[in-house]
Amino acid sequence: MTFQAPVNAMQFLLRHAVDMDQILAQPKFEDTNDELIGDVLNGAAVFARDVVAPTNWDGDQTPASLSGKDVTASPGFKEAYAAFVESGWQSLAMSPDIGGMGLPTVVSVATNEMIYSANMALGLCPMLTSSATKAIEAHASENLKETYIPKMVSGEWTGAMCLTEPQAGSDLGPVRTKAVDNGDGTYSITGQKIYITWGDHDCAENIIHLVLARLPDSPDGSRGISLFLCPKVFVNEDGSLGARNDFYPIGLEHKLGIHGSPTCVMEFDGAKGWLVGEVNRGLACMFTMMNEARLFVGVQGVAIGERAYQAALQYSHDRVQGTPPGQEKGAAIVHHPDVRRMLIDMKARLMGARAIAMATASADDLGNHARAGLLTPITKSYGSDLGVDAASIGVQIHGGMGYVEETGAAQHLRDSRIAPIYEGTNGIQAMDLVGRKLRRDGGEEMRALISDLKKIKSLAEETSGQGETDLTVCIRALGTGLETLTTATDILLNAKDEDALSVASPYLNLCAQVLSGALLIKAVANGIKANDAHAASMVSLARYHALSVMPRAASQLDFIRAGADPVFDFPLAQLADL
Repeated sequence: MTFQAPVNAMQFLLRHAVDMDQILAQPKFEDTNDELIGDVLNGAAVFARDVVAPTNWDGDQTPASLSGKDVTASPGFKEAYAAFVESGWQSLAMSPDIGGMGLPTVVSVATNEMIYSANMALGLCPMLTSSATKAIEAHASENLKETYIPKMVSGEWTGAMCLTEPQAGSDLGPVRTKAVDNGDGTYSITGQKIYITWGDHDCAENIIHLVLARLPDSPDGSRGISLFLCPKVFVNEDGSLGARNDFYPIGLEHKLGIHGSPTCVMEFDGAKGWLVGEVNRGLACMFTMMNEARLFVGVQGVAIGERAYQAALQYSHDRVQGTPPGQEKGAAIVHHPDVRRMLIDMKARLMGARAIAMATASADDLGNHARAGLLTPITKSYGSDLGVDAASIGVQIHGGMGYVEETGAAQHLRDSRIAPIYEGTNGIQAMDLVGRKLRRDGGEEMRALISDLKKIKSLAEETSGQGETDLTVCIRALGTGLETLTTATDILLNAKDEDALSVASPYLNLCAQVLSGALLIKAVANGIKANDAHAASMVSLARYHALSVMPRAASQLDFIRAGADPVFDFPLAQLADL
């Protein structure tokens, strides 16, 4: 099927759900305006539709392949990526100080969603390159920055991060890859890394790997891990490429989805690397990369959900089965009430998750890093879980045709399933939200967020009644949601660690359900005040969310109050059988 990015929806949220005026008022964005943002979004939509989307099916059906020591990308990927680089999309939100265009991150949330919707497997490559570039910019020596960043900002060279090992996944403390000081400013890296996304390919001349490894005398656990830069191909003093480094892909994973993304087993055999940041501070350096990646994995969930939604919407208009109430024989299934309910549920929740991702990025653009940090695990977890849910509903709307491969609905479900797992599982995101972001500062930032959400309720109260707009349902739901969020937050702030972690995931979902609804209401109210032509449609969407999605938050409260008891009361030995 064809894909058309939801530019109108994205522009509505950018104008009305996030504080774009405040973002553009900053000196670093003085050359950015609404007209430029509109041009960028429309250009990205055309690029995603015409260049990237046509490669999606081929990537699924013909995965990347390994021959000898080289990986060949799926058909059409090399050409599409070359066009991506030539068009300058990689540098969109990079700082002008390193050769980027300097647009706000919140704009790249929209454009990257388009690329991920068009082909999620291909979109992973520039995502990792961006994150790796920012880690190098933040922590590497000036020499490493000068050598590698310009080509990475342009996208001519790509990036990869090498964290995981067979015995070290979510917990990186057991990393065994060794780094030995060569005495000349370089290190010899030896070990095996697994699940390395876009670890090798032929779409770029060089791939810059950021590798976690351990020096001989380093402390045990995560405190003894350092970060090293290992280029696939060495760079000569004049900037030309030289010999190949001593690490290679030795296997490609056969995965449930994202077949076009080469997931490599990488063998480092005395590879030459350069230290990034301080010795034994590698994990802290890597989090610069991982935090951005987590934001964009949440965006991936929204993206694949959007692609699944569009496919389901198109099919529902084409497929004829039964006679819907009030319709003539031969009417399409979109007129059946339950099909209509599934479609609006997908659309409302996706719009809410999209708004959360934009709010996270806008907080970073405004320099409110505490707010961005609080929202990042919510964005990643809620967005990626929703991607799976939306893709599953998409299969359901297709019926039997969704369960076979030819419609593409099955691919959406397969592709979506990785997002709740990589870049930190969603259980880890919930632990991060509760353990680090909520309890570490005594709830200060969460209470500040709740205070801001109360202002949205006041805005809606001021706006309701203007023209023919009635936001009573939204105001009531938001009021209840804020009470629920406040109560749940108080419970977790006073809970024992075991109780808090046992209900961390329900708490994260509760936060997302309230926050997404609040942001939709904010967009509606601001849209009404601005006489935006799309505001009427958004009112209907916000009302559905207020009636169906936000109330789900309250259903979590009893479980949150119970803490660890429902989880641990059931004997461990009886999990297999009563």
